[in-house]
Amino acid sequence: MATITETIQTEISSLVSGNDIYDTYQPRWRYLLESYLGGETYRDAKHLTRYQLETDAEYTARLNNTPLDNHCYSVISIYKSFLFRECPHREYGSIEGMEEVKDFLHDADMDGRSLDAFMKDAMTWASVFGHSWVVITQPDIGATTREEQRQQGVRPYVNLLTPLTVLDWNYTRMPNGRYELSYFKYLEDVNGSIRTVKEWTQETIKTSIVDIDQSEIQQQFEEVNQLGKIPAVCVYNIRSTVRGIGVSDIADISDLQRFIYNATSEVDQSIRLNTHPSLCATPETNVGTGAGALIHMPENLDPGLKPYMLEYTGASVDSIYQAITTTVESIDKIANTGSIRSTESRRMSGVAQEQEFELLNARLSEKADAMELAEEQIWKCWCYYLGYDWDGMIDYPGSFNIRDTQSEINQLKIAKDSATSPMVHKEIDKQIMQWMEVDEEKVQEVDAFIPHLMRNPESGEERMAKTETEHLELQSQGWMHPGE
Repeated sequence: MATITETIQTEISSLVSGNDIYDTYQPRWRYLLESYLGGETYRDAKHLTRYQLETDAEYTARLNNTPLDNHCYSVISIYKSFLFRECPHREYGSIEGMEEVKDFLHDADMDGRSLDAFMKDAMTWASVFGHSWVVITQPDIGATTREEQRQQGVRPYVNLLTPLTVLDWNYTRMPNGRYELSYFKYLEDVNGSIRTVKEWTQETIKTSIVDIDQSEIQQQFEEVNQLGKIPAVCVYNIRSTVRGIGVSDIADISDLQRFIYNATSEVDQSIRLNTHPSLCATPETNVGTGAGALIHMPENLDPGLKPYMLEYTGASVDSIYQAITTTVESIDKIANTGSIRSTESRRMSGVAQEQEFELLNARLSEKADAMELAEEQIWKCWCYYLGYDWDGMIDYPGSFNIRDTQSEINQLKIAKDSATSPMVHKEIDKQIMQWMEVDEEKVQEVDAFIPHLMRNPESGEERMAKTETEHLELQSQGWMHPGE
């Protein structure tokens, strides 16, 4: 029969542990987080392959001397910059103009982040892990009316959770075919050995404060879930075959980044061995270091034991750099960012660049659709707390118009120089004006007017009237059509 102590330890272990899916994915999630953060986090994780017989001091020195080229952060930053270049369009329906809505837009998480900034962070961590979680909560202060809540500044707000803090979740299929969360457990706070664990069901909310070092439950209380549902939204990057699990943008890029990290270390070692080769000598030999150093040998030293240098025959630095360059190109192909991340001109045809831009545009459009769906679900939960049904609309940009404008202008210039038809000149002028973001009225003026030649009857000089304004100006000076 289990003792009381064993029962408490079992309960604590159950509280702070995750389900089987969490245990399976948790090491990979931690690796993706380290790959994205880089810096000391990546160095402390020791992703550098250790040599055989290498001492701790030698390995630590090699870790400190090896820089990280963080491609994971670079790729996600590019996605984020394109996706949130324009703010999403929101229509709030029946809750339009409410003070709570305005306050929520400016401070979504009660920590100063606006809703746009919060969704940007949610998208970032979804890109890293494959998904992130958003929990919508509202403090229960015992207020019975909306006015009492408004006076005390109480309203729904959002919390952003990474998959590393969401320990357990379960979906149940409802009679109408919809899947809903029936259980949700996450770490709300970690302070040293103290863990605050929240457990949500559709009926109750249980909070447990646990000291894992002392193996004791310091505090535990339960309250009624007045919402009747679990207000948690899974923000997917790309959906996987497992419900509640997404596909990361850097799942493959992180492995390629680790290869580059190890190859960079080999570059450093290769340079050191080339410039400071190893020397074999007897213990009695006094060997100096640095350029021009002297070697003092005992007079009675056996000639067969004279010092000699080990010749280094490893891979050249150029071959290692070539491997790194090839790996970087692979990363750009996976992320569809070759033309954007390149620091020098690459030999890509216009068709290849256009195709790459289209692939990146499709990827960004897919991410925008996922963010649009997630925010709509957040607003639905937010409205539930206030007793409303969400009838608004969220619209994220669907096309990101990734264009090589310099190439397009050069093509238009060549086309205009080659064309002889006034209609062709007219269409080219329209495209140039649109590229220059000229007022729509000016563009319509070009669209309505057909360029034509005007003739000065006195001198016989001919001039092209490209706009209605030019035509009227020449006509006032006595110019006419050549056939008149």
